Amino acid sequence: MTDTQTPLSAPLAELTTLRLGGPAREIVRCPDTRSIVETIQELDERSEPVLVIGGGSNLVIGDAGFDGTAVVLASSRIEFGSGRESGRSHVVADAGVGWDDLVAATVEAGFGGLECLSGIPGAAGATPVQNVGAYGVEVADILRSVQVLDRRSGNLRWVSPTELGLGYRTSNLKHRNDFVVVAVSFWLNEDRASQPIRYRELATTVGVEPGDRVDAAAAREAVLGLRRGKGMVLDADDFDTWSAGSFFTNPIVDGGDAPAVLERIAARVGADVAIPSYPAGPQPNPSDADAPTAVKLSAGWLIERAGFGRGYPSADAPVRLSTKHTLALTNRGSATTEQLLTLAREVRDGVLDAFGVTLRPEPVFVNCAL
Repeated sequence: MTDTQTPLSAPLAELTTLRLGGPAREIVRCPDTRSIVETIQELDERSEPVLVIGGGSNLVIGDAGFDGTAVVLASSRIEFGSGRESGRSHVVADAGVGWDDLVAATVEAGFGGLECLSGIPGAAGATPVQNVGAYGVEVADILRSVQVLDRRSGNLRWVSPTELGLGYRTSNLKHRNDFVVVAVSFWLNEDRASQPIRYRELATTVGVEPGDRVDAAAAREAVLGLRRGKGMVLDADDFDTWSAGSFFTNPIVDGGDAPAVLERIAARVGADVAIPSYPAGPQPNPSDADAPTAVKLSAGWLIERAGFGRGYPSADAPVRLSTKHTLALTNRGSATTEQLLTLAREVRDGVLDAFGVTLRPEPVFVNCAL
């Protein structure tokens, strides 16, 4: 370190759900949209590297930290309204609003629509970036618009879902820093009617057939119960929740490759074992009946069948798979980011060796790589 360099001294680990990562040079908390815009513009004017943090639930920060300033979105506005667009009700929330706080607020106000995404950690502004989804619903299904700060022009503008390139756990906002989400808006259902309950586990829990709607409050409680059972609701006293959620996305296999991949998996696990697989993406053109459909596989199922069970590698390891859910890599209280990445690489490579399927990470990596 030269005499002109400032040592990194602002801890970032406490701002992430993994509780991992080295320090930044400075942390600035912004309580509203105006302060977010002014802070980022000021930092950009002096060419200071900026790391924007919402809830920190999808963030893996390297042990060396971030050589710049972390801007924490701490804005908290929630407003309900109904516009001219089809006369539908909607909610507008600042990017810094806790996602589950927003879901709870919509249900308490007598609306439905967001309940299947209950219990997901993080801030509201991050949900369209990742196109967050759970229990049969994705943000893409309910998103009305997103307000972004264009760091190149300094302007704020609202963009529609069609401009965002929303896909499976991705959007064109991901892995870029020229746009910063400062607010989000979601469509709501009147009379606290839930979204159609598509996910069979949830439908069974609430006692309906897939496709039915229920009271959003009932669906929310059921989702929270299911997530708690998998260690997917934050709890400071439960190391199984010290994670970035699902570390890997469910792999999607091209339709032409799917038969060979499924055959290889069956040869490993046994022909009589049911392999969880689902159609993924657009269905083939009806005029081309032989066109194969892409297949989505279960990452958690593949991880477990490749030999990585819950709690792997051992009870005393500083990083291990959750004891409740093999998709979560957890910090047991004293881990480093590099230890987390080492385990992630072992799991990824083990699944590739066993089944020929490559797992892709879901979190965003800062000053580290898988």
